[in-house]
Amino acid sequence: MDQGIVIYSTTWCGDCRRAKRVMDQLDVDYREVNIDVDETAAARVVQLNGGSRSVPTIVFPDGDILVEPSNAALTQKLVEAGFVTAHG
Repeated sequence: MDQGIVIYSTTWCGDCRRAKRVMDQLDVDYREVNIDVDETAAARVVQLNGGSRSVPTIVFPDGDILVEPSNAALTQKLVEAGFVTAHG
């Protein structure tokens, strides 16, 4: 099983770029999978989202999944999961 964060995305998705920017700014490693070119990944996203092809879908090593999270929700999960140290 993959031990890191996986972000399922597309090249045209603004929310995907935003989520990746948050993780990049916080120096969090992740693996990006483009569902437009990976049919298996696209099927996984649909399965995870109850039939919807929603991106970004972010899968954490603990099994938690965030779909189209706000910056605050994503940052909170990254802190809770130990990927980022809380500031201040």
